[in-house]
Amino acid sequence: MIRTPLLLALLLGTSATGIALAADTPATGAANAPAQRHAKLDTNGDGVIDRSEAAANPRLAAKFDALDKNKDGKLSRDELPRWKHGRRGGHGAWMAKLDVNKDGRISREEAKADPRLAARFDQMDVNKDGYLDKADRELRMKQHRDAWFAAADTNKDGQLSKAEFDAAKGPMHGGPRHGGPRDGNAPKPPR
Repeated sequence: MIRTPLLLALLLGTSATGIALAADTPATGAANAPAQRHAKLDTNGDGVIDRSEAAANPRLAAKFDALDKNKDGKLSRDELPRWKHGRRGGHGAWMAKLDVNKDGRISREEAKADPRLAARFDQMDVNKDGYLDKADRELRMKQHRDAWFAAADTNKDGQLSKAEFDAAKGPMHGGPRHGGPRDGNAPKPPR
């Protein structure tokens, strides 16, 4: 009788320890990608990237002097750019920089600070309220999903059969790749 509660307590204690250890384990994957790239370039393990280490990455080597803010001949973690998925701030920082009056949206006047954005402003202002904001992004995504569904629904019955869905799905789901040959006129999946 005493064995069952003791065994249960032992199992619960072991599970809690495993969860605590998993929580303390450093993250891997996209969130930790900048740290992994930094460690890969830091061949001598001193915590900084010097000019010779940066030579292994032509893009980094080309910008070395501009990135070396304190001009010590080394790039610390704070001086390193976070390209692609780990880019500093990303879309939110870019929007915040343009949002001069900090109202959470970009007006046509504010968009003029970025010529590429200004040129596409009317196209991106989906709801035609004169501002670029979350509502435009959500509406644009809905339009893309609706267009994808309409193109995937080849028999126009308002439903996707398994065959229609399989023909329309992309490489992440085992279907044809974007831009490559597809079965019939299958549409690209939504982004």
